[in-house]
Amino acid sequence: MAADSSSSRPPEPESDVGGAARGGRLVLWGVAILFLAVSVFGGHHGSFPAPRATPASGASSTGQSGAALPRSEPTRLLIPKIGVDAPFTRLTLDPSGQLDPPPAANTNLVGWYAKGAAPGEKGTAIIAGHVDTKVSAAVFVNLDDLDTGDRFSVERADGRTANFVVDSSETFAKDDFPSDRVYADTARPEVRLITCAGDYDHAAKDYTDNLVVFAHLV
Repeated sequence: MAADSSSSRPPEPESDVGGAARGGRLVLWGVAILFLAVSVFGGHHGSFPAPRATPASGASSTGQSGAALPRSEPTRLLIPKIGVDAPFTRLTLDPSGQLDPPPAANTNLVGWYAKGAAPGEKGTAIIAGHVDTKVSAAVFVNLDDLDTGDRFSVERADGRTANFVVDSSETFAKDDFPSDRVYADTARPEVRLITCAGDYDHAAKDYTDNLVVFAHLV
């Protein structure tokens, strides 16, 4: 997902991690501009297009939402249907302004964009994981098995568990990725689970598509 994003950086989070509502809504045009195209999956590199200037409303999500939780770092992702029980690592920016991927050496690890919303906090939290690496399948290899209505949870550093329900699961071509829709800030707590999908392009050393699971807090 590499793109020329060094000219824009997301805002820094509030220093009061435990409580700041503002800190939970640091999202997401910074993420949309900077996450847009770092290949966080399998060590391959591709690109997402730059988002349009007008924020989207997160219209893909449906149903009643649970009350937003205060900001707290996620510690573990649990998706029983596909056997995911994985710790988190923070995703940060490299010196060029691109998002570093989760370490490919650990196939059971998910990444959270730490300058965006925390899972359970108001806004759109971004969670990314590898579908595979150069040596084996990885944590999100079966992410495409999730259906509308399936549930998963995120354990947090404050001892609370944020529970989510899947609204939709959609695949987008990397050269037509709807950054504004996927990354736009939302008025309620939502999550995007993202991995690679489609065919592997050996010339580009990247997958052709991205799979995005849209979900909201319950």
